[in-house]
Amino acid sequence: MHVPRRADIPHALSIILGLLCLFGVPKAHAWGDIGHQIICAIALQELNPRAQAEVNRLIQLDTRFPTFSQSCIWPDHPRKRSAEHFVNLSRSATGIGNDPCPLAAKCTLTAIAEDMAAVSQVNALDAEKLAALKYLGHWVGDVHQPLHVSFQDDKGGNDIDERGPCTKNLHAVWDTCLITRKLGTDILAIATDLRSQVTDAHRAQWNSTSPKDWANESFKITTSQAVAYCVRKQNACWYQANNRELDPDEEKKVVSVNEGYMARNLPTIRLRLTQAGVRLGGLLNRALGGE
Repeated sequence: MHVPRRADIPHALSIILGLLCLFGVPKAHAWGDIGHQIICAIALQELNPRAQAEVNRLIQLDTRFPTFSQSCIWPDHPRKRSAEHFVNLSRSATGIGNDPCPLAAKCTLTAIAEDMAAVSQVNALDAEKLAALKYLGHWVGDVHQPLHVSFQDDKGGNDIDERGPCTKNLHAVWDTCLITRKLGTDILAIATDLRSQVTDAHRAQWNSTSPKDWANESFKITTSQAVAYCVRKQNACWYQANNRELDPDEEKKVVSVNEGYMARNLPTIRLRLTQAGVRLGGLLNRALGGE
């Protein structure tokens, strides 16, 4: 990547600043940058020739991101449309029903619908379609990250500490740590490997479901025993056994993320990244590929 020289900044520092502008400062976002790029790399491989040509044409108009995969991190750098990166449910919920955003006016599900419609608009301006494309790629990733369909009081696991090699919180464990520690950081290699396991039967099954189904899949994972996010009690999912919700002055609980935890949840990580990529590809084939 070429970074212009600046008269008042040494050349080496200008390169560093340019890279930070492109990739952003690491934060706890859905899947982290690596996860989002894996998902969009899978999706690009899923596109039919017509859809792939249109995606590539739109991305060539972008002055910041040279590839579709890289563009999918855009809504996190800086954070855009912050209320739409997650779905909050009540502690007693069993899933999402008729209301796609039970506790808010907007959420990831309404964002997917909005930007899918924008990408599909034949007569839309290229700038509008490009923005919608980047948002859509990000939202589909978000809804497949289990802890983005969760509870508001603990901020989807951001207010659950982690004991182990990940050194942050439970949300960050699922955003990034499980991916980098168990799959690595080679985005194209990981995407190619995950997609190689997809059969036509998988593809047909996954693409026959709706974004609400994807969110409910995430919620089922989030509230499962393997994730250690909440405690099942009195037909609800409590923050701790002695406290239904996290109080502002309460000490945060700690989840141990050891090798056993990572091994138990690695198949889920692989599945959710793969499903997200295949389903995003399916949406874009319908929106841009004439399917």
